[in-house]
Amino acid sequence: MDPLLEALQSRIGYRFRAPELLMLAVTHRSFGAEHNERLEFLGDSVLNLGVSSLLFEQFSGSDEGDLTRVRAHLVREDSLHRVAVGLGLPDVLRLSEGEARAGGAQRASILADAVEALIGAIFLDAGYDAAHALVRRLFGEVIATTDTESWSKDAKTELQEWLQARRLPVPGYRISATRGQAHAQTFEVECSVPTLSLVQQGEGRSRRHAEQDAARRMINLLKASDLPGGPLHS
Repeated sequence: MDPLLEALQSRIGYRFRAPELLMLAVTHRSFGAEHNERLEFLGDSVLNLGVSSLLFEQFSGSDEGDLTRVRAHLVREDSLHRVAVGLGLPDVLRLSEGEARAGGAQRASILADAVEALIGAIFLDAGYDAAHALVRRLFGEVIATTDTESWSKDAKTELQEWLQARRLPVPGYRISATRGQAHAQTFEVECSVPTLSLVQQGEGRSRRHAEQDAARRMINLLKASDLPGGPLHS
């Protein structure tokens, strides 16, 4: 096996019985007909169950809303992107030459998908307990060292509440572009606050994710701007 894949197995603390599953997990659809999208589909569900279980254990006094909000932050694209970089997935991804030249190995959506595919591959290789062990390895420490209050509301809600508190109209969102094939599109969304003459762009694998990304960028801009009403959390 490729030494880089051997090293990846050491980092995740799991050795595959069927190495072809590992190979498939790091294969992007641009590489060929056999790719990781089905594993990603499976891994997404396993990841959500695993994180839900860890949160249920850690926050026994929290209600469903708090747990759902924390889970959403942990499994969102940018969080999985950071996990992927920490695991060294950019070094082992199998991409077409064109996708590689376009920087696909650093693209957040591709790396996040690969994390989910890796979890799905372990689930197929050895069952839920092995997959859950990886989820615990990847997310257990951050869950154990945080509290539900430290996880803010989703970006769209936070932005809307900030504007409403200052008697400003709610922001507008519109799709500005789409990229990719119909079954794997990337959406680009524009978030605008006309009364402040501000516009921010966001992107994601769905319209909802793209809107959240745009809202998050708008919040960051407002935090850094000297606008009437002071900082975002004033």
